[in-house]
Amino acid sequence: MRLYREEAVVLRTQRLGEADRVVTLLTRGSGRVRAVAKGVRRTGSRFGARLEPCMLADVQLYRGRSLDTVTQVVTLGPYARSVADDYPRYTAATAMLEVAERLTPEEREPSPQQFLLLVGGLRALVGPPHAPVRRPPSLVLDAFVVRSLAVAGWGASFDACARCGAPGPHRAFAVAAGGAVCPSCRPPGASAPAPSTLRLLGALLSGDWDAALTSTSRDRREAGGLAAAHLQWHLERSVRSLPLVDRDEHGPDDRGGAGVDEHDDEVRGVPEAPRRAPGELAEHLRAVGALGEAS
Repeated sequence: MRLYREEAVVLRTQRLGEADRVVTLLTRGSGRVRAVAKGVRRTGSRFGARLEPCMLADVQLYRGRSLDTVTQVVTLGPYARSVADDYPRYTAATAMLEVAERLTPEEREPSPQQFLLLVGGLRALVGPPHAPVRRPPSLVLDAFVVRSLAVAGWGASFDACARCGAPGPHRAFAVAAGGAVCPSCRPPGASAPAPSTLRLLGALLSGDWDAALTSTSRDRREAGGLAAAHLQWHLERSVRSLPLVDRDEHGPDDRGGAGVDEHDDEVRGVPEAPRRAPGELAEHLRAVGALGEAS
């Protein structure tokens, strides 16, 4: 049938003509889909606000030759409204949408696990309104990145040696090798993150939030840098939204700065999480159409 329905997250939008938009959707059953939303930019459009990036919706589409057409939209999760007024959540959501699109390179190739990870990530960003502890957006993003890479078949090892399988923990991390490496397998140029950083990444991969929330800001910055480096190694290109992510949260053990432990003098070569000046946000978003429209 040419008419079908899907649960979908809006990844980005692009202007088309005077009143229409092309929306890029990540759907539960059909993978990444591009569709035309006709008249959506007109005042009084039936579903204009329902097709903003980050929105989770039940979408009815008519299958076309190159682009489908949106015929009906019902909002399931209004996440765009919840992240728009909070800079850390906004920038983390931007990066999550771009990562999800990069990891689903083929249109119409089903990726239900990636869809569920993205929905879960957006829900975690928003969080329960009266929750006593809200998960830091940068940690939610890093958990999404390491889990998405695992779903794509590029999961990193944060304990056992990625090359020979020797039980860990190990003191070196090599992106090209696939994660932590033992002394025998350590290649030239491998970084030496703090042991607590690798424990944090392992906790994010397994969903151990009790452990993740006790991490220091130093651990979080290192973990973000390693996750970003691992992602961009496999994509073979940069993810332009990552430098925008606000990573200024402080962990519970911080004392006016990054945490310190007895291994600090051994830490070498760990990539910093990419950053970009906040003033570049609007220009970047116009370029990629991540949480707005691309011309």
